[in-house]
Amino acid sequence: MSSLEIRVDPTFLGFDPVRLERITTHFDRYVADRRLSGWMATVARGGELAWVGKGGHRDRENGVEVTDDTIWRIYSMTKPLTSIAVLMLYEEGKFDLNDDAGRWIDALKAPRVYVAGPPSSPVTVPATGPVRIHHLLSHTSGLTYGFNYTHPVDAIYRSKGYDFGFAKGADLAQAVDDWCTSPLVFQPGSRWNYSVATDVLGRLIELWSGQPLDEFFRTRILEPLGMVDTDWWCPPDKVDRLAMLYVSSHGDSVPYEELANTVLHVPRILGAGGGLLSTAHDYNRFMTMLLGGGELEGVRLVSNRTLELMTENHLPGGLDLEGFATDSFSEVDYAGVGFGLGFSVVTDHLKNKSLVSEGTYGWGGAASTAFWVDPVEDLTVSFFTQLLPSGTYPIRRDLQQLVYQALVD
Repeated sequence: MSSLEIRVDPTFLGFDPVRLERITTHFDRYVADRRLSGWMATVARGGELAWVGKGGHRDRENGVEVTDDTIWRIYSMTKPLTSIAVLMLYEEGKFDLNDDAGRWIDALKAPRVYVAGPPSSPVTVPATGPVRIHHLLSHTSGLTYGFNYTHPVDAIYRSKGYDFGFAKGADLAQAVDDWCTSPLVFQPGSRWNYSVATDVLGRLIELWSGQPLDEFFRTRILEPLGMVDTDWWCPPDKVDRLAMLYVSSHGDSVPYEELANTVLHVPRILGAGGGLLSTAHDYNRFMTMLLGGGELEGVRLVSNRTLELMTENHLPGGLDLEGFATDSFSEVDYAGVGFGLGFSVVTDHLKNKSLVSEGTYGWGGAASTAFWVDPVEDLTVSFFTQLLPSGTYPIRRDLQQLVYQALVD
């Protein structure tokens, strides 16, 4: 178990302590009217924690309050770790970012693209180019999610058993084959669509490294960074620290016990796009590594140049998501935000209408968790709660506004 110790007066890090407490006041209102059961947030500058706040309960029905060591389902905040894992293998020469993913994934050797028709009998055409590794990292591959509910191909995924989870009885190799034998939503590289691409990358990590995904994560990322409570499931000796999962219902947050209990067992499929559980301490270690250019306390995962490449906008022509995305789900705003190799990237803070610096990168998770790294302000921020779906309330925008108003130097 690890703690979140504040060793530096926030004023020395440029924060007004009174203004920081506005974060607590704001999110405690969410708890008071039951929009959230509980919450936790961290704010750090230069790798030093400036503020840690929390409120409410990790399990409201049993009266268990949020504590520093609460374990949270981080869902798609798994994606940035997977992307770092991919680029670690890139640095070892296992592949080139322009490589055709069909070299390793048979179902992508000759992909086809949806053009018309119902999900039961789609009309498709051959892809005009390959699905490249950088397409998978930037969600421009043409893959999708069954839970998007916006395109006929989404329904094809659901017909194969892939909605919010995985098909019954499938392993990761089978899941990748099921997705990649479905039509692509668009020609590779021509649009942006949130998708299972990161889960496909999880399978590629196994093929490139020769290790099971959990072993690679444990030996190459989690243990080296001291992320002692980050795992693909919650073992019995940590269950008392696990937060309950909630779903929004008519302005209230109600327990979602059936889905909550799925993390109590080793999963059949390790979801590289959304399968990890973690703590605020552990994710702060990950963010601090990112802020440090790929290195933390003498442990280097990637070079600073690789990380710089990952956190630039890779959308063609410098477009933002507003001009390039399909009508799919996103964990961030579209306006003034591009996408790199595994992270959203703020490209125009005026268009985004926010105080966030241009070049800030991050992502969020389905249960309303979020993080960002601001290299300009030397800042890292994380937020944890357990409310599905993540777009229910403007939590991330609220937090951005409240963090930057407290930064006075």
